[in-house]
Amino acid sequence: MSEPVRKCILSGDREARGQLIRLALGPDGEVLPDVRAKAPGRGAWIGVNKAELEAAIAKGKLRGALARAFKSNALAVPEDLAELIADALKKAALDRLGLEARAGNVVIGSERIETAARAGRLHLLFHASDAGADGNRKLDQAWRVGNDAERTDLRGLVLPVGRAILSLALGRENVVHGGLIDPDAARRLRDALDRWRHFIGPDKDTASCETASQGASAAGASAPGQADETIRGI
Repeated sequence: MSEPVRKCILSGDREARGQLIRLALGPDGEVLPDVRAKAPGRGAWIGVNKAELEAAIAKGKLRGALARAFKSNALAVPEDLAELIADALKKAALDRLGLEARAGNVVIGSERIETAARAGRLHLLFHASDAGADGNRKLDQAWRVGNDAERTDLRGLVLPVGRAILSLALGRENVVHGGLIDPDAARRLRDALDRWRHFIGPDKDTASCETASQGASAAGASAPGQADETIRGI
């Protein structure tokens, strides 16, 4: 069954619900992000990015759109709403990564990642933002080999966080690269990452490509002394 479609209150564009961000009205009338779309009551949906939302807040456009959506003028829009949304999307993406790690779907360590990539077992490859370029290129190439895409520019996904935050999310030390070895897990994580990265906007240090067969974003890089291990369920 197809995902329900919602309309962005700012742009008027209609998208699948999972592509938009829900805003909910709290008991005190404060408008807050509901990125998991689970808060009770009426909601309003936006599909714009962070810069566009900040402009809409500054011009008062968001307040007017929210008043119409919630059928009330008794609402408070936090000045840092865009930052609150970015933080919530970041948490949702990193939480998803942690869940997949505990389920045994994440592999870390350059040797294990390269082996899985060359064997065609890697469905999503990612690098920390402070990963070394040489390590990224090595794992990207292994991923292309495993996908029969050696003549393409397929490469891994560089995350908007460094190794310290990535390591914390995975509960390991010095995690610089990682990969998903389960296709459904890769799709779940990719969806969460795509929502986050779309909202915060393009970054010159991040890039992703998709395989024709898998449609998976990827990223990878190696770090000296990084532990080679697969994260298993606890």
